[in-house]
Amino acid sequence: MSSDTPGRLLTLLSLLQTPREWPGSELAARLGISLRTVRRDVERLRELGYPVQATMGAVGGYRLVAGKALPPLLLDDEEAVAITVGLRTAARHAVAGIDEASVRALTKLEQVLPARLRRQVGALGAATEPLLTWERPTVDPERLTALAAAIANREQLRFTYRKHEGVESERRVEPHRLVSAGRRWYLVGYDTDRDDWRIFRVDRISEQQRIGMSSARRELPAADAAAYVTGKLLERTPVYRTVATLHAPVEQLAGRVGDSPGDLQPIDARSCRLSSHTDTLEWTAWRLLSLGCEFEVHEPPELVAHLREIAGRAERAATPPATT
Repeated sequence: MSSDTPGRLLTLLSLLQTPREWPGSELAARLGISLRTVRRDVERLRELGYPVQATMGAVGGYRLVAGKALPPLLLDDEEAVAITVGLRTAARHAVAGIDEASVRALTKLEQVLPARLRRQVGALGAATEPLLTWERPTVDPERLTALAAAIANREQLRFTYRKHEGVESERRVEPHRLVSAGRRWYLVGYDTDRDDWRIFRVDRISEQQRIGMSSARRELPAADAAAYVTGKLLERTPVYRTVATLHAPVEQLAGRVGDSPGDLQPIDARSCRLSSHTDTLEWTAWRLLSLGCEFEVHEPPELVAHLREIAGRAERAATPPATT
């Protein structure tokens, strides 16, 4: 049985901050104490100002009620480091203004971190250098929070959506999930006017209004929202299966091309055959050219044509302009 009362109270509070209801028996097992001690510790937390609510019955338990008077959030070591690293990453995110907000939050958090954690986070920051990225459209954080609120409340939305070509249209959507894809955000929702699921780039949404009508419970035609967005994005970009002969030992190319070990099969000691899964022409061409070996493409003919186009472009770039 645990005898470290302050440490046990911190652990108990950390568990209760998870948004769920904890049966007393589960808390007792987690903390290695009796049910009576759990009840006594809960009373101590209440005396300290933490609003712990208890429910009775067979499925009853304890939970922390969030509110304006909730005392400061407590984090364990791993959570504090994770949040600090996350804030450093968010400072370079695609949400408009979040870089400044992240820096302010990071400054506050690092001021209260124990010295050993500050050293750990500082060492990680000093050893990490972010890859410079090109400019992408930023997303209004207020729009994100409004979309998230509509999803949580299952409320329909009406907004103006601008397609890639610049054409705008009015949409009425039952929002389902937000998906962050690198430096872009997508809203997955059911378009009631088109009677089908759609994905929308959040940076192209404007004049957003919550209708107030409840969204129907619909089954997404995918394992999850991220898988649905991935599938839709691939549908918009043609993909091809590649068959090619690579003039290098299979051991030299293993792990550098193909989606699985079975995609590369040895022909002899100096060459191998690639039978890859589907991918875009641009990506496949780049992967083949970056291998540093000779190769011949057998399929698809579109990839052969694309490589010829690249070769012509490279030759023109390497040819000095004629002097007059």
